[in-house]
Amino acid sequence: MEALPSAKHLCSWAGLTPTNNESAGKKKSVRVFKAGCYIKPLLVQCANAVVTSKKHPEIRNRYLRFKKRRGHKKAIIAIARMLLTALYHMLKNGENYNSELYQKSTGIPTDKEITVEQALQIAKLHGYKIKPVSA
Repeated sequence: MEALPSAKHLCSWAGLTPTNNESAGKKKSVRVFKAGCYIKPLLVQCANAVVTSKKHPEIRNRYLRFKKRRGHKKAIIAIARMLLTALYHMLKNGENYNSELYQKSTGIPTDKEITVEQALQIAKLHGYKIKPVSA
């Protein structure tokens, strides 16, 4: 894994990066390297299998969130990139897969407290107009 300094480089090498076809009027290449023509389809197949499996609900949930915003194809590419990034870190650090890293926390933290004045300030920052309570 020393040949690739980061997971981003591996994803770029495999052809799993978002495309930017134009920048300041200049066309950029979207060429996939020789390895990408083998690795990318394999990762897409793995991503399709994982999102239909009930074994890893954290990945399926992330796929469903991506699919709502971007569509099936882009969501599958995002999941394939996520799998390749996870593989990179597993191989580089010698760790096992940890599904807790990919689970979305839905609960509100109970250990945080703010004052009423701080809550009003946050509401004002988000564009809410605060009216005094009428008796």
